Amino acid sequence: MIRPRIAVNILGPVSNAQYERRETMKTRASFAGEPIHPMLVHYPIALWTTSVITDLIFYFCRNSSLILISKFLIAAGIVGAILAAIPGLIDWTGITAPAAKTIGNRHLILNVFALILFGVSLYLRMKNYGAPLVGFHLKIPFMVSVAGWLLMAISASLGGKLVYQHRMGVREDAS
Repeated sequence: MIRPRIAVNILGPVSNAQYERRETMKTRASFAGEPIHPMLVHYPIALWTTSVITDLIFYFCRNSSLILISKFLIAAGIVGAILAAIPGLIDWTGITAPAAKTIGNRHLILNVFALILFGVSLYLRMKNYGAPLVGFHLKIPFMVSVAGWLLMAISASLGGKLVYQHRMGVREDAS
């Protein structure tokens, strides 16, 4: 039986429907009671952001080691994104609220496209693979990375909406 419960937050009282929604939005993928996806998403975000910054610095400094650094940052970001996607998919299956599911779907799709774009960017930077397709220039791989970064940034804000507005993975107890 659901007991009537009124909670108060900064914006005013929370209705039973909002409280019940909060109860159903718990994460399914957790470690020691804490959600795993938010623990992992910071790595690909930081790595891919740093790769774009490294590319920008390369255009001004022309230090060839920056090209290699950027490749490793992109590759590590791809690995991190795949690792973060696994608990993210598990959490996604537990979203029950229609509005949150819509945001979750957009978050998922944008992340998949960002992952693909960074994969393409890495491929186009590889000397024996995609680099001959672009004449060994970095302009196209850089633009692909920027497009991937923009999708990732939009997706990250949607992930924030899931947490802060829809309380996905947030424990609402008093402890």
